[in-house]
Amino acid sequence: MFIQRLSFYLLLVLVTIAFFAIILPFYSAIFWAVVFAIIFFPVHRRLESLLPRHRNVAAALSTLMCVCLVIVPGLIVLSSLVQEGNHLYQRINNGEIDLRQIFERLQGAVPLFLQERIKTLDLRGLQDRISSVLVQSGGFFAGRALSFGQNTVQVIISLSLMLYLLFFMFRDGHFLAKTVRRAIPISDAHARRFTSKFTSVVRATVRGNVIIAALQGSIGGAAFWALGIEPALLWGVLMSFLSLLPAIGAALIWVPAAIYLALFGEWFKASILVAIGILVIGLVDNFLRPPLVGKETKLPDYVVLVSTIGGISLIGLNGFVIGPLVAALFIAAWEIFIAEQDV
Repeated sequence: MFIQRLSFYLLLVLVTIAFFAIILPFYSAIFWAVVFAIIFFPVHRRLESLLPRHRNVAAALSTLMCVCLVIVPGLIVLSSLVQEGNHLYQRINNGEIDLRQIFERLQGAVPLFLQERIKTLDLRGLQDRISSVLVQSGGFFAGRALSFGQNTVQVIISLSLMLYLLFFMFRDGHFLAKTVRRAIPISDAHARRFTSKFTSVVRATVRGNVIIAALQGSIGGAAFWALGIEPALLWGVLMSFLSLLPAIGAALIWVPAAIYLALFGEWFKASILVAIGILVIGLVDNFLRPPLVGKETKLPDYVVLVSTIGGISLIGLNGFVIGPLVAALFIAAWEIFIAEQDV
C-alpha cells in the first residue's frame, strides 16, 4: 500500500512537471489571462446577474470588454513607442542629432570648479560609451519594429490563446477557484487565505500601478511636449513604465531632463519641469499609491519596491506583478507559521 501511494505521488509530480514544461512557452499568455480574469471578475459577476441564463454571452461580453479597454489601447501605445524610438534612432544615425556636440556643450555649461574635476576623467571614453548605449537603444526599437512584423503570427497566437483562456476563466471562474483550493494540500482556512491574498495583490498591483503609470506618463509627456523636449511621447511612455518602481520611477526621466535644461541655460523651463515633477508627478505617487496598492496588499513600500525591481530583473515586465505577489504570499505563509507556533 505504501509503495503504491509513493508511486502515485511520484507519477503525480512527474506529470505535473511535464505539463508545466509543455505550457511554459505560453506562460505569459496564461498568466495575463488569469490577471485579467481576476481584475474584471467583479464586473463580469454583474453581467452574469443580468444574464443568468446566458453564461457564454456574459463571458464573451467580459472578454470583449478586456479587448477594448486594455489590449487595443496597449497595442496602440506599444506601436507608437516603437515608431518614436525608431525615429529617434534614425535622427541620431543620420547625424541630425549630434551627440558629441551635445556632450561638448554640456561640458562647457558646467561651472568652472567642476570643469577642473571633469578634465581628470576619461570624458571621451564616457561620451563614446553613452553614445553607444543610445545608438544601441535606438537600434533596439528599430529591430523591434522589424521583428514585430516578422513575429505577427506568434503575437496573434499568444493573444488568441490568452483571450480563449480568459473566456473560460470568466465562464467557469467559480468552479476553477474551488478546484484550486481543494487541490492545495493545506487546510481549507489556509487555502482561502492564500487565494484571497493572491486575488487582492493581483488586483491592487495591476489596477493601482496601471492608474499611477498612466497618470504619471500622461502628465510627464504633456509637460515634455509643452516645454519642447522631444520625443515627448517616447519619454512619457518610458515614465509610465518606470513609474512601476515606487518613489523613484518617473524621476529617472524628468530629473536628468531638468538638469539638461538648466545646464543649457533654460532655467525657466527647468524650474517648471522640477515643479511639475515634484508637485504633480511626485504627489500622484505619494497620494495614490498607498490607497491603491499598499492598503490592499498590506505590504510596506520598501517591500513593494524591492520585490518589484527583483521581479522585473528576473522575469521581465511580468515581474511587476509576480514580484509583489511572491512577497505577499511569502509574508502570509510566515504569518500563518508564526500564528500556529504561538498556539
